[in-house]
Amino acid sequence: MKTIKSGCLTAAVKKLFLDANFHLGADVYNKMAQSLENETSELAREAITICLKNADLAGQNNTPLCQDTGTAVIFIEIGQEVYIDGNIEDALQKGVREAYRDGCLRKSIVSEPVFERKNTDDNTPAVIHYQIMPGTDIKITAAPKGGGAENMSKIFMLLPSAGREGIVKCVRSTIMEAGGNPCPPLIIGLGIGGNFETAPLLAKKALLREIGTRNRDMRYARLEIDLEDILNNTNIGPQGFGGKTTVLAVHVEFSSCHIASLPVAINIQCHSARHKSILL
Repeated sequence: MKTIKSGCLTAAVKKLFLDANFHLGADVYNKMAQSLENETSELAREAITICLKNADLAGQNNTPLCQDTGTAVIFIEIGQEVYIDGNIEDALQKGVREAYRDGCLRKSIVSEPVFERKNTDDNTPAVIHYQIMPGTDIKITAAPKGGGAENMSKIFMLLPSAGREGIVKCVRSTIMEAGGNPCPPLIIGLGIGGNFETAPLLAKKALLREIGTRNRDMRYARLEIDLEDILNNTNIGPQGFGGKTTVLAVHVEFSSCHIASLPVAINIQCHSARHKSILL
């Protein structure tokens, strides 16, 4: 049995959200840089170049990649043989508060969604997903999720007869409708299966995968490749200016589902694809 003090969780969460907001992942940065080789549109090349320069400046100066520093989303995997000394939820929320306060990150969370919409002034409560795993480790992933791309995301409850063709149609129509609003080039998380609440979670987890990885099931890997080609031929392009780089990646995760259902969730991520992980 390994003991971890709750203060370690707070410190880890604080560091993760600061790092995620200031430093773009190398996989995203490198994929954008590579996309310059295929772009023939000058506007598209200029937009990608500006995105890369923005990432450079943010990392050098420890300033946010984007003014929207997002909803604080946390994935925490807790080993069954770990004892946490203290309140886990309080420790994680405290880490978010400290990161957004000390990093001068924009606080974007309102305590009630319709009538008052009063800002909580510390970007809490964070959205926390817990999972119990075998072993003696804790893995924490921080994923600040901006509102613009999140607003363009969708869930479809298809009939099973829709099949692969129906899924492709839903994804393409969603990205065409979104256009330049979610700040392409995009990463698309696609959750297939489960039910109404689990398909979007699959889609969000798909966004955490490293660009260049493929689903281990070759059928879904082929779907990822085909969707990337389809979406990059929409001519939406970087920032909606046209071009060949509408998406950097499409990542699919799937699960079992009811015989009468085919849930499909599309979670859109802008080019500031922010997530960082740590193992304690």
